[in-house]
Amino acid sequence: MMNKKIPILYKIGKLILGPIFKLYYNPVIIGKENIPKEGAILIAGNHKHLYDQCLTIIATKRGIHYMAKKEYFDNKKVAWFFKKTGCIPVDRSKKDDKAVTAALSVLKDAGAIGLFPEGTRNKTEKFLLPFKYGAVSMAKKTNAYIVPFGITGDYKFRSKNLKIRYGKPFKVGEMDLQEANEKLYNEVKNLMELNLNSQ
Repeated sequence: MMNKKIPILYKIGKLILGPIFKLYYNPVIIGKENIPKEGAILIAGNHKHLYDQCLTIIATKRGIHYMAKKEYFDNKKVAWFFKKTGCIPVDRSKKDDKAVTAALSVLKDAGAIGLFPEGTRNKTEKFLLPFKYGAVSMAKKTNAYIVPFGITGDYKFRSKNLKIRYGKPFKVGEMDLQEANEKLYNEVKNLMELNLNSQ
């Protein structure tokens, strides 16, 4: 059973690696006050790099249970790390009910889930890939807030343009899933554009 208690390895990793990550990549974090300090939340945005989740980990004191592709858990060299930091394995080749159940358990316990609705890293020329419905579906089932974010820039040493911007949290409420997914998509797109326009 997943819960909102922060795993020890997550705390240690954040304490040791967080400052190193900040110093090396020099990210600009905007709007972190929009991340609720308590209650069920889904933090959702675009996915461009393996380290995207690190930006949210250092932006909030909350422990984030990230939904990660199951291939990480199949690799014995790194599986222990993903398990011990509270990540949830997702089989992207099918509708993974087990992963959804684990994530819903976290949300029902007033915890925080991190996920990328594009479903994979965007390695294309497209600004943003189509969003899958997992985030808005889980938010509707649990009445959780969705906190949108947009990431732009490059993961380079002392980056001059790496930026993450968090938008205002919102609930799905009476919206149907298509409407909610379009809202989330547009929020993320707008946050990315705001980043680029403020370079």
